Amino acid sequence: MKYISANVIFPEELLKEIQKYVQGEMIYIPNSEGVRKKWGENSGHRKQLDIRNKKINEQFREGATIDQLSDTFCLSYDSIRKIVYCKK
Repeated sequence: MKYISANVIFPEELLKEIQKYVQGEMIYIPNSEGVRKKWGENSGHRKQLDIRNKKINEQFREGATIDQLSDTFCLSYDSIRKIVYCKK
């Protein structure tokens, strides 16, 4: 989150209206509903997990057991089971 001066982005009339409530303070204006990014989208971690899960599913379809996948990907038996049986 970065700091932006209100007089740069708001029209003068809106700025005067906001100043009736807050002057010289920092305020947080949240994103609109539905605009919020999901966990891991900014860092790219979500994409990495999706790629890993796809590999797990492919290997499971090719005949690898849950125990083998658990050892290969260093995940618990239950975590692998959730990945391979999840209906996306």
